[in-house]
Amino acid sequence: MPQAPECPEGDWAWVVLLASVVTQGLTLGFPTCIGIFFTELQREFQASNSETSWFPSILTAMLHAGGLGMCFSFQSSITVLGFYFTRWRVLANALASAGVSLGITLWPLLSRYLLEDLGWRGSFLIFGGVLLHCCVCGAILRPVPATATPETREGLPPPSKRPARGCLAAYGRAVQRHLAFDVLRHNVGYRVYTLGVVWMIMGFPLPHVFLVPYAIWHGVDEHRAALLISIIGFSNIFLRPMAGLVAGRRDFASHRKYLFSLAALLNGLTNLVCAASADFRVLVGYCLVYSVSMSGVGALLFQVLMDVVPMDRFSSALGLFTVLESVSILISPPLAGLLLDTTSNFSYVFYMSSFFLISAALFMGGSFWALGKMERQGPRAEMEGAVTEAAPEQGLTMEDTDGPKKQLRMEIMYVTSV
Repeated sequence: MPQAPECPEGDWAWVVLLASVVTQGLTLGFPTCIGIFFTELQREFQASNSETSWFPSILTAMLHAGGLGMCFSFQSSITVLGFYFTRWRVLANALASAGVSLGITLWPLLSRYLLEDLGWRGSFLIFGGVLLHCCVCGAILRPVPATATPETREGLPPPSKRPARGCLAAYGRAVQRHLAFDVLRHNVGYRVYTLGVVWMIMGFPLPHVFLVPYAIWHGVDEHRAALLISIIGFSNIFLRPMAGLVAGRRDFASHRKYLFSLAALLNGLTNLVCAASADFRVLVGYCLVYSVSMSGVGALLFQVLMDVVPMDRFSSALGLFTVLESVSILISPPLAGLLLDTTSNFSYVFYMSSFFLISAALFMGGSFWALGKMERQGPRAEMEGAVTEAAPEQGLTMEDTDGPKKQLRMEIMYVTSV
């Protein structure tokens, strides 16, 4: 299979990694601060929980689905790491995702400070200036020099020399080239992983949106409530690289998808603790335990995708993956807000989050185990069939001592190992 050109881990690769850390901190870490503005926006526009939840859901969905700003920044920073790193790819992805943790730590603190002095409108103006630094990081992500002769990639039609007959034909070719529907159709592992993550995302972002309003609702001071998100981010700064080092070991190379499923399962179970009590000390303990599972999910989310998809199709597979993921991100917070408006109980939001995370973890873990079992049984069955057809019984002829007449003698051969 033709592979995309890669280069070894040179000096510039680590500069690219630093740019990816900053980019992911600015983009993927930004939506976590929206919970700081949730109550203020709800009061400003006299909106319900469901209506206010559309703001973070649309923002995060466009971040993943193809918005012209942050989406282009974070997707390119993830894709380019796969070409600049080969041996240390798992560690590079974990370190890059630590940028998200850095953003989760700093964005809420900055948001609380700006909200008090400038209000939410002035805060968003400052945020726009901060996010412009993504342009500097993008300038560092220079293309990887090609070392192989150009070849037609598998599954992609060669570019036609004739002009397109219409916009529809051009659109069809662009979709086929940049969204890996063929991989989704033929790669069972990619299909299982994509469906599992799309289902998981229905519950994963809810604590980031509703944890601060949940704490304020139960009488926690606004500054201490904002500190809860920063605790999660600060813990992940150290936990994500550790998770990357563990998952990058050769012993765990074939088990990373199971580690990801285990992290999602732990994440869902942790949310049940948060629903049990709103005491500040309990919430701090919840944030610390939640950080452990979140670090596993964050460090392995894109690495498992690299494991199940060839690198020459990773960029298009990532595009389709994030588009489908954004659908869940778009509907999850408003659905939780509607549940909150109906029940007036924040605990049901965390129960909803736990349901989606636990069920997705069980689905992915069970499906990957079944696929692995089928792959192991396939070659074994073929080998046993070949041995059976070869000769379970061999007829050996021996010459009789009394004459030249040959006798047929049966010798049974027992196959003890293959």
